[in-house]
Amino acid sequence: MHDLRWIRDNPTEFDRGLTRRGLPRCTEEILTLDRLWRAAETRSQEAQARRNRVAREIGAAKKRGEDIAALLRQTGEDRDVEAQAGAEAARLRAQIEEILAGLPNLPAEEVPDGPDETANRVLRHHGEPPRFDFEPLSHEAIGERLGMMDFARAGKLSGSRFVLLRGALARLERALGQFMLDLHTTEFGYTEVSPPLLVRDEAAFGVGQLPKFTEEMFRTTDGYWLIPTAEVPLTNLVAGEILDESALPLRYTAWTPCFRSEAGAAGKDTRGMIRQHQFEKVELVSVVRPDDSAAEHERMTACAEEVLKRLGLAYRVVLLSTGDMGFASQKTYDIEVWLPGQGIYREISSCSNCGSFQALRMRARYRPAEGRGTSPVHTLNGSGLAIGRTLIAILENFQRHNGTVALPPVLQPYMGGLEVIEPDG
Repeated sequence: MHDLRWIRDNPTEFDRGLTRRGLPRCTEEILTLDRLWRAAETRSQEAQARRNRVAREIGAAKKRGEDIAALLRQTGEDRDVEAQAGAEAARLRAQIEEILAGLPNLPAEEVPDGPDETANRVLRHHGEPPRFDFEPLSHEAIGERLGMMDFARAGKLSGSRFVLLRGALARLERALGQFMLDLHTTEFGYTEVSPPLLVRDEAAFGVGQLPKFTEEMFRTTDGYWLIPTAEVPLTNLVAGEILDESALPLRYTAWTPCFRSEAGAAGKDTRGMIRQHQFEKVELVSVVRPDDSAAEHERMTACAEEVLKRLGLAYRVVLLSTGDMGFASQKTYDIEVWLPGQGIYREISSCSNCGSFQALRMRARYRPAEGRGTSPVHTLNGSGLAIGRTLIAILENFQRHNGTVALPPVLQPYMGGLEVIEPDG
């Protein structure tokens, strides 16, 4: 959400931010409605003040035995004005809120302008992609050859964009989640949370999923939403709160299933595990002071990168353009891992600084140690990492010519000492 007072003070900058996002300018419309809203509020408040004053005059006139008919008429007129102006003010405010709720966060200055991923900027590479003396297979071919990745049976159970893992691959999925959680909680200071997987409208609205992305989520018949990422419940832990500055930063992590309808992804990545309706992910969320959010963004990205470094996977970090980053983000880094089976880098983590955007929607604030009043916190979120895509990367990068897959040393303790995954049976 955007701060209406900030828009009043910075109309040109607000329009410029929308233009960079590829949207039409709408500041004039918002400020016109704002003026009408404030005028209606003033009329309602003035009518109420007059009614209160006249009420006192009526009491005094009664004591003096004077005729109060004119004063009663005035009270009635003022009551009508107050009610009508109040209703108009409420309608106008709701109209303003509806417009603001549909507008994305404004991009940071350093974010490159562009319509889509073609304008993204590669910042750095880490590690060298492996070289093979054979033609590397895609993860789905490897998994099916191992006899541990079954799309056909998953399809019978649930339809397309689902997978069934068994044996060592099911354990590998669990091992990856445990490894990531252990790293983030013991070395990077994140607090582990086991959150609900179903949330209310307010929680989805608070992080910017609603009202824009209703088609991207699954909804139950009784009005709950299945979380598309643990960002939703983790960020909402501070919704409606006023935090002491001394409590910040707050850092949370969770390993959860995630559910996405992929309504906008028809025809994309229809094979394999890249784009699923249900997948596992370890999420990172930070709640910080505004002055600390830029540094926290770098820190969070480094935490996600460290997972790939310890797994021995080659990756690159990309700064997303204005046309490619998410609705609630003001700046996003994507971490893309090398996938030999596809011969390209693919996103495995997205780390975003949302500034005060989500905090304003959630009414999450903090009280500075010095000074008066309260201010919105800043929120950040990132994948640390997407478990399914990390499993894909391990299969493709550590595959062997004989159909086996070597396991990175850091995962072997989580796999009961297993060093190599061999075909089932």
